Amino acid sequence: MSITSLFSTGLKPVNLGLDMFAEDLTAQGVAPVRMNWTPPGGGDPEIIAALGRLERPELAERIDAANEEAVSRVLAAQPFLEGFGQAIDTVPGMTRRTILHAGPPISWERMSGPMKGAVTGALVFEGLAKDLDEAGELAGSGEITFSPCHEHQSVGSMAGVTSASMWVHKVTNRTHGNTAYTNLSEQLSKILRFGANDQSVIDRLNWMRDVFGPILAGAMELNEGGLDLRLLLSQALHMGDEAHNRNVAGTTLLIQALAPYILEADFTTKEKREVFDFVASSDYFSGPTWMVTAKAAMDAAAGIEDSTVVTAMCRNGVDFGIRVSGTGDQWFTGPAQQVIGPMFAGYTEADSGLDMGDSAITETFGIGGFAMAAAPAIVALVGGTVQEAMGYSKTMNAITTTNNPNVTIPALDFMGVPTGIDVRKVIETGILPLINTAIAHKDPGIGMIGAGIVHPPLEAFQQAIVTLADTIGA
Repeated sequence: MSITSLFSTGLKPVNLGLDMFAEDLTAQGVAPVRMNWTPPGGGDPEIIAALGRLERPELAERIDAANEEAVSRVLAAQPFLEGFGQAIDTVPGMTRRTILHAGPPISWERMSGPMKGAVTGALVFEGLAKDLDEAGELAGSGEITFSPCHEHQSVGSMAGVTSASMWVHKVTNRTHGNTAYTNLSEQLSKILRFGANDQSVIDRLNWMRDVFGPILAGAMELNEGGLDLRLLLSQALHMGDEAHNRNVAGTTLLIQALAPYILEADFTTKEKREVFDFVASSDYFSGPTWMVTAKAAMDAAAGIEDSTVVTAMCRNGVDFGIRVSGTGDQWFTGPAQQVIGPMFAGYTEADSGLDMGDSAITETFGIGGFAMAAAPAIVALVGGTVQEAMGYSKTMNAITTTNNPNVTIPALDFMGVPTGIDVRKVIETGILPLINTAIAHKDPGIGMIGAGIVHPPLEAFQQAIVTLADTIGA
């Protein structure tokens, strides 16, 4: 083709970079193809240099082998629900004056409003303070130990607050032998994990301690084989859940599996009826179960030398933190972000607190926001369109290492959920993991006011890539 004939055809200029060039072409009647591209690492020379070091062939080969080992552990994990126990008797490191919280480490002074509300409510519930004012003074006195759930083999929804008397799941990954824990769902929106802490919240926690937890524990004592949670999770996704914010199928499957043992347990008919009514009050009963399932799987991938796979994502309403396999228990943090989505009637974005909770362990594993294509109905809660929900699951393939054949999405031709977030790919592409989540009011004592979509801060991944380059490159 000659130059003359080339320019007589309908050319399609490609715009890569600043939109102003495409806008100038559009103003002259030309329709450019706009490429959604940004420089790796946001153009930061230090980040680009770190990424470049990790791309050296001899290092890249080591990293790829380590990442293959990490994700193979995740895929091979077999989390089983073994029982329930009170945190004081079950969770490693728990004491009567320990409060576990969601996200990376944080002091009382820096905690968000809803987390402070949950902490003070828990101190009243534990009998360590007579009222919320006294609880606030105690929390700031230095006599209470605050520690991330993740540092105790645990995860916690929203504020994540777990205290000694609360009942927790005990989930063992039978492939690798590690155990993980999480507390029970409070069900309703005005609850401790969202920062609500009035007498109705305390009364519910008392009932969960005295009736709900003991009945679930008694039921699992009768079930000698445990419950295969990976199998139940896979079924839930095939029935329309994404296992973070939509749990209609998962809750049905879980209570169906527990029901025969609950009926056989040595409790009154009235107490058993209370349990069934409580579970029926909200589909979130199984939400914590899928969180601890993901935690048990991801912990198996931790501590693999040279691996750039993310093993935890979590937030405390102030900071967002990630952990990476090759750097073990080290935290990389950035500011918690605003969650964007529909608000309950009477509330606006100005009322909302920042992103909070350990529930992003579900996305770290590959469900939740990564599996929204399995649950198109979720858009009614978090906003957006069905087409966007389908696109989210496909897009996450760009930053993950593999797909999990054990947990699949029917609407995408049974594609396995995207699994094994690779820090390198996040930095290379500029694509951040997608999380769907609830929104708590920014002030303590109110509770849930909406739900939506959020991304981690890029800063956490930038810190990680620099540390990985220094560690692996050394």
